Amino acid sequence: MEINTRDQVVLLLTVWLGGSGKGGQKPLTPLEWNTFSMWLEEKNCDLEKLLVTNNLHDLLEGWNNKAITVDRIRSLLARAGALGLSLERWNRAGLWVMTCFNKDYPSRLRDRLPYIPPVFFGCGNRKLLDKGGIAVVGSRDVSDNDIEYTRQLGAEIVTQGYSVVSGGARGVDEAAMTGALEKEGTVIGILAENLLRAATSSKYRQALLASDLVLISSFNPESGFDVGNAMARNKYIYCLSDAAIVIASTKEKGGTWSGASENLSNKWVPLWVKSTNSAGSGNQSLVSKGAQWLPDNNLSIKGLIIPRSRGGQESEKDYVRPTSYESFLTQWKKSDIRGAVKKDKLVEMFSIGKKCLDQWLKRGVAEGKIVKHKKQVKSQISKDGQLTLGF
Repeated sequence: MEINTRDQVVLLLTVWLGGSGKGGQKPLTPLEWNTFSMWLEEKNCDLEKLLVTNNLHDLLEGWNNKAITVDRIRSLLARAGALGLSLERWNRAGLWVMTCFNKDYPSRLRDRLPYIPPVFFGCGNRKLLDKGGIAVVGSRDVSDNDIEYTRQLGAEIVTQGYSVVSGGARGVDEAAMTGALEKEGTVIGILAENLLRAATSSKYRQALLASDLVLISSFNPESGFDVGNAMARNKYIYCLSDAAIVIASTKEKGGTWSGASENLSNKWVPLWVKSTNSAGSGNQSLVSKGAQWLPDNNLSIKGLIIPRSRGGQESEKDYVRPTSYESFLTQWKKSDIRGAVKKDKLVEMFSIGKKCLDQWLKRGVAEGKIVKHKKQVKSQISKDGQLTLGF
């Protein structure tokens, strides 16, 4: 496992170190990392300088943040010895490290999230991360019937040519992944705990060797279960998929409900829920919030991804929900709207979450592919291919 100096700085600043995954100075959260790294970029200060400077205060002159103090940064950077021991241990288990500066960092996360995890640890076929697939999620404690249904669903998804995306937890997640792997399909597992243990587990060994599986985690590979970590990783499951299925949920309680609600709010991917007669199920409530019932028969996986018209039928006039920044620009150019278009119209037209849309628009303006106009203009697309955003 070769780590360059820049990646070493990212790890030191953002990852808990030590066998338990906790202890010592609190690392920067993804939001804190984004804030700090953006400031460094604006100051043209390379990350590598943080490790070689003799005077961190002088290097970070002008930085003023009560939560991310210079002393906190210094304390985190002083953990190089602990990091070296951890990297050696993880390397022996076959794990790899991917930071936000790596070329193969999942583009779906860059496109869909306002700020991304600075680090992923993983094992297996990392090329699967941008392949997409169908997310299958649900409660840990479900009936035997739901477990068997989920296992068959995982098998059906890969039989129709798609990957299964899930969280690796016992119950629904594990059943979906097992069903897919039994059919020699491909699986993306986003774990919130014990990546090291999962990577060395006999149940995943064959799939890892066959490059049919990738397991990743944005947390220390040796960390145990933590409710906050489990909640935080939910968004990555949805954002790495093309559509999602909820097998079982509890209304306004638990990680499944939280993750599904977050997806509906941000409109990352279409959400489907399994029909149920359980009085305590939250699936009905998810439908009332915007999810759709999963068809009971003749399931078309492709049909879960393609948006439907309000009448329930596919329509050539329906715009396909963009799954990336580039596809968003392409579809906007192909649309029949002329004149400067406002953000609310784009949200309605493409069913994009506002946070995701803001990120894409900001990037488009920075790259010169989108221009802002306070007054209406005759055409939304200029001669050089720029798109026009109104206010």
